[in-house]
Amino acid sequence: MAKASPQFTCTSCGAVHKKWAGRCDGCGAWNAIVEEAPLAAGPKGPVGRGRKIALSTLQTKEAPPPRTLSGVAEFDRVLGGGLVAASAILVGGDPGIGKSTLLLQAVAAFARKGLKCLYISGEEAAAQVRMRAHRLGLDDAPVQLGAETNLRDILTTLDAERPDLVIIDSIQTMWLDSVESAPGSVAQLRAASHELVTFAKKRGVSVVLVGHVTKEGAIAGPRVIEHMVDCVLYFEGERGHQFRILRAVKNRFGPADEIGVFEMTGAGLAEVPNPSALFLSERGAPAAGSVVFAGMEGTRPMLTEIQALVSASPLSMPRRTVVGLDSGRLSTILAVLEARCGIPFTGMDVFLNVAGGMRVHEPAADLAVAAALLSAREDIAVPPDTVVFGEISLSGALRPVSQSENRLKEAQKLGFTSAMLPTGGKPGAVTGVQLREMTDLTGFVGEVFGAG
Repeated sequence: MAKASPQFTCTSCGAVHKKWAGRCDGCGAWNAIVEEAPLAAGPKGPVGRGRKIALSTLQTKEAPPPRTLSGVAEFDRVLGGGLVAASAILVGGDPGIGKSTLLLQAVAAFARKGLKCLYISGEEAAAQVRMRAHRLGLDDAPVQLGAETNLRDILTTLDAERPDLVIIDSIQTMWLDSVESAPGSVAQLRAASHELVTFAKKRGVSVVLVGHVTKEGAIAGPRVIEHMVDCVLYFEGERGHQFRILRAVKNRFGPADEIGVFEMTGAGLAEVPNPSALFLSERGAPAAGSVVFAGMEGTRPMLTEIQALVSASPLSMPRRTVVGLDSGRLSTILAVLEARCGIPFTGMDVFLNVAGGMRVHEPAADLAVAAALLSAREDIAVPPDTVVFGEISLSGALRPVSQSENRLKEAQKLGFTSAMLPTGGKPGAVTGVQLREMTDLTGFVGEVFGAG
């Protein structure tokens, strides 16, 4: 029998190449192609006919999947309303951000609800996990603990124990003896994830996989891992802040882009039921460059403070420093302000920050960013009881954003009495909030800052 030729796989996207190359044709990554041992070939020769599968129509009525609530409301919210049986969940995050702490608290909460739970650690010894549980006050939780990296032994144990929920920490440390590659390689990640997800579906066991994160912020390994699982969660936050955000980027059983907010304390991660009030709690007296943005994170309205600082630059190339926002979006807003409103920022350093360690992704923050930049440049403070939101087009027009009514209700609940927003945003009937609707950026600059 002829020996199977080796194959070359990209560690970034999982694309297979016939020979080594410096740059991957699939994702464009450099020096990411490594040689992998080929997988076993399938059966040769004629085989019998398969069986006919059962088909159904789109009108077939099915009951919604049963869910189990952990009691950790923020965690249940991100899952879409609780844990679904036989689901596969992938959790990623930076090293030391608190993934193991969060999952240990979650699995203890599920165990106390009556689920049979296993925690398999491939990175830490069982004694280290017990020390963390003791520090978090989870000693009495009926969680079974194991430390192993051999996937065959783990699957044999799971088949014998038949748990309801199992935590695999982490998938990069698991290895399958039928694959001739080192743990953490593309072939091992693909094979180990496939075995665990298949076992979860066949045995009705919910599996949570912990994944490492690359320097670009994505879960390490081929994207095929994210396609295999039902739910992908990212645990993010700045090390200098006590806030941590669990964000859903994929969920087959609930809304994506949902977030849960936690606060890192000495006793573990504490839930933050009202993150808007917490993010604005340290906001001091009115100051130039400070604007409150009414945003949406999934189905939850979120109020955050956007801070800007504009100063004369001694450098030939002024600095543009952004924290918590897309730097490309800042460049676009500065260009629109100069081209459409005649307000230049040439020769000025611009610093932009989202307070509290939050990250804002939606374009509805454009108007709040522009207001913060103009406030800092003109040294004129925006009224402290005002929230701002809206999208800026390249023509200088203000475009309405979705869910304006929910944004305004959240602002009204926290005591804000005025809102600046684009015309036609369907704000609904929100009492107690004065609306200042505008059609273009030039009118906004003229009305708020007396220029334009």
